[in-house]
Amino acid sequence: MNPKYQPLMEPYRFKNGTKVKNRVVLAPMTISYSQLDGTISDEIIAYYESRSSGVGIAVTGSTIVTPNSKVFGGEMAADYDDMIPSLQRLAAAMKKSGSKAILQIFHGGRESLPESVPNGEVVSASAVAKEGQNVIPRALEEQEILEIIRAFGASTRRAIEAGFDGVEIHGANRFLIQQFFSPYTNRRDDRWGGDIDKRMAFPLAVVDEVKKSVAEHAKRPFLVGYRFSPEEEMTPGITMADTLQLVDALADKNLDYLHVSLMDFWSKPRRGVEDNRSRMEIINELAGQRIPVIGVGSIRTPDEALRALQTGVPFIALGRELIIDPDWVEKVTQGKENEIRTVITLTDQEKLGISDPLWHKIVQTPGWFPIASQVKQV
Repeated sequence: MNPKYQPLMEPYRFKNGTKVKNRVVLAPMTISYSQLDGTISDEIIAYYESRSSGVGIAVTGSTIVTPNSKVFGGEMAADYDDMIPSLQRLAAAMKKSGSKAILQIFHGGRESLPESVPNGEVVSASAVAKEGQNVIPRALEEQEILEIIRAFGASTRRAIEAGFDGVEIHGANRFLIQQFFSPYTNRRDDRWGGDIDKRMAFPLAVVDEVKKSVAEHAKRPFLVGYRFSPEEEMTPGITMADTLQLVDALADKNLDYLHVSLMDFWSKPRRGVEDNRSRMEIINELAGQRIPVIGVGSIRTPDEALRALQTGVPFIALGRELIIDPDWVEKVTQGKENEIRTVITLTDQEKLGISDPLWHKIVQTPGWFPIASQVKQV
């Protein structure tokens, strides 16, 4: 291995004693490969085994905590105990090469598709329609909110029993937890909405419930992380100032890590703070001494990963890069970094084990994946 990349391969020990073998994380991406009932397919096993082999931490894509959580229709499920044997297969496959396996748990809220949820009833913090759609979600009632909070705890217990090394609370990408935090989607006037402290109530209650479940059921160190999106483009929406208040509160919750959801590691704040640095640098300055922060966003090469790591964040997550080249980490450790693939070709689907829904999104979303203009293999 080229010595300059050694910082990427340094082990890391969390405060709870969990030790990971390097600083590279498989970022969570929903690959829409599960069975209709949410159980794990052979294709999921193969996909996650190949993408988890070299990284220190591997995080699954979105896993539902209740039947009405679905957004894509191909999510994995942790909403019933019957799912535990299926989840055990996945955890074992992800851990096969020594990586730590993290189950990401979520609820889609208003992002859920009516055809993907029971009775076609979409729910959210408030009755605010999704942009570009006529479906108006029903605002959750108090008892339903409490039931969903408990569902996050129950899914955490199932992850523990299935052999995962942790869970990641999905508070990003406009899903339900973010819907409660956002002033755009949360128009409530009860204890779950209003000023920023009340809009943080649901996210923090989910954190407390998950940590309570870990304390009650985990017999060994078990990681709890939280993923969030720093800003929203709409007004009113989450600003960088809002996010820094949330990050400060989360850092005081004794979580094991924070995971920022960004398309570009070096992107700068839209509004809310006067700071010319990247969002990642601002967030890490605020919380990094209290809680490890995972950075992500358009990092393709080892040199780009090294530059990001040098900002002080202890982990770098790769998403699209590990879809394109599952052997990214191995090539770095073997001194073959020049052989890392950074583009995908139109004949790669089967070879890379990419599901039809994900492949269609890759091909039909300009700029999301770098696609080689030529059809031949590269």
